[in-house]
Amino acid sequence: MAKFSEMETIINTIAKGTTIKGVITAVGDFRLDGVLEGNITLNGKLVVGESGYVKGNVVCQNANIIGKVEGNISVKELLSLNGTANVKGDIVINRLSIEPGATFSGTCRMLDEVRREREAQEAAAEQQQ
Repeated sequence: MAKFSEMETIINTIAKGTTIKGVITAVGDFRLDGVLEGNITLNGKLVVGESGYVKGNVVCQNANIIGKVEGNISVKELLSLNGTANVKGDIVINRLSIEPGATFSGTCRMLDEVRREREAQEAAAEQQQ
């Protein structure tokens, strides 16, 4: 049986020409060259290849978008939008890299800002009690 540390190095792949409808949850990295109609949540890195398309929300550690994403994206570390990337949706990130040619339509918020707002709301709620 594979050890947990070995499983983290496994890269799941959805090939070009494949369409999946549903929710994906995975440990480790994931490469999508096909189509996903649904949400994806990973503990690792997501790569949406040039032919890749996600119509749903994305939550992951790191992401490299080369293809298209229509949905909200939450990345704990680095989100990279390559020159061919097309993103329509709101993003919450720690760090962002955008190459010339990439298109992005939505709002962008930094994780630290979101955390500060959440803490302020919780403090205000406690004071009201």
